[in-house]
Amino acid sequence: MRVGVLTGGGDCPGLNAVIRAIVRKGVQEYGYSFTGFRDGWRGPLDDATVRLDIPAVRGILPRGGTVLGSSRTNPLQAEDGVRRIRGTLARHGVDALIAIGGEDTLGVAARLGGEHGIPCVGVPKTIDNDLSATDYTFGFDTAVGIATEAIDRLHTTAESHMRVLVVEVMGRHAGWIALHSGLAGGANVILIPEQRFDVDQVCSWVTSRFRASYAPIVVVAEGAVPRDGDMVLKDGTLDSFGHVRLSGIGEWLAKQIEKRTGKEARTTVLGHVQRGGTPSAFDRWLATRFGLHAIDAVRDGDFGTMVALRGTDIVRVPLGEATARLKTVDPKLYAEVGVFFG
Repeated sequence: MRVGVLTGGGDCPGLNAVIRAIVRKGVQEYGYSFTGFRDGWRGPLDDATVRLDIPAVRGILPRGGTVLGSSRTNPLQAEDGVRRIRGTLARHGVDALIAIGGEDTLGVAARLGGEHGIPCVGVPKTIDNDLSATDYTFGFDTAVGIATEAIDRLHTTAESHMRVLVVEVMGRHAGWIALHSGLAGGANVILIPEQRFDVDQVCSWVTSRFRASYAPIVVVAEGAVPRDGDMVLKDGTLDSFGHVRLSGIGEWLAKQIEKRTGKEARTTVLGHVQRGGTPSAFDRWLATRFGLHAIDAVRDGDFGTMVALRGTDIVRVPLGEATARLKTVDPKLYAEVGVFFG
């Protein structure tokens, strides 16, 4: 059997660990051969491949990013996309495809399998941790660790100048990174996309912190929205999945805080630093297990499924279920951390 492998969407730490596990077990235990597709769904769409064998995956476990490259290509929006993918798979003798990605990448895999009969297995990847069918996605733990370290460092400079520091982290629709890093880093305000925020309330918390002779740290997810406003966009352009580019809520909020409290406020946008660099031990462990179980699903012919973490077990769930809805922060969970605001 020949298996195709691709990584789509935003890169994140742990992708190479998945690729390594798939190839090592597939070659050593099942005698499979592999074709790597370049740059997500662009690879099978445009017949862009790379060598993928055991020598190719040696030494990649601790590396961030993806040796296969990635993109936000949506082949279902491309002219004659499904036919072109079928042709590429046939030319390379690919019998099954493992797609490693988030909501968009796996949504394409679900449709290619369900509507067009292309055998696909999915592996969940996103630093946002917003896929509902799995307890955790790899990449999330690393992103939280990076954000927490940044918040730790910002406390000292904030207190040296007694100014407000607003930290903008990633999170388009789900505030998991903001919630986990904000709580772990001792932030005084945490703002997430799931709960519209009141700017006056944020300013009240900021003022309360100054009264206690401490400088406040405000952590805000890029998709957070003020109660009486709209989402702040970097620009109005859309990618092939219809997503706008976010960023700017941190700078907007800092200006509002300065204007309403008279206190100096600065913004730090962590951006892509959360996605880069070496993966944490947990993400390497989880990504490796996902890869091992994904190639098992191929061996079993269990296509149209995604591997998922449930407790400490790796299970298989239908791809359609995995991409049907996002996993967002429960209001009760968000309310728990409110005791630390202000």
